[in-house]
Amino acid sequence: QVQLVESGGGLVQTGGSLTLSCAASGRSFFGYVMGWFRQEPGKEREFVAGIGWNSNTYYTDSVKGRFTISRDNAKNTVYLQMNSLKPEDTAVYYCAARRGPRVPSTTEDYDYWGQGTQVTVRS
Repeated sequence: QVQLVESGGGLVQTGGSLTLSCAASGRSFFGYVMGWFRQEPGKEREFVAGIGWNSNTYYTDSVKGRFTISRDNAKNTVYLQMNSLKPEDTAVYYCAARRGPRVPSTTEDYDYWGQGTQVTVRS
């Protein structure tokens, strides 16, 4: 079992930055593939970024060059640094985990989920 808790969401101005954190507990974080997803009202949850065992990273096209995912295995924590935020980035952001090595972009392939944290970008 893995428990995930996101934090760091909030209200920011267009062009601003925000860093989300995902703290994992229940077992060692090492060896898990981690991902960030987001969901807008009335929309399906979508893949944002993922990070594998070897720290290789993957991003959806809309956030490439603006978002950075990273992991600190010693702290059992995953981060999502978000820069140059746009109103269309507004969503609830979720942290997810699964046993690797593959880093899928579909929600059904992840085993554990956090409760989500709201990110709102105002113009």
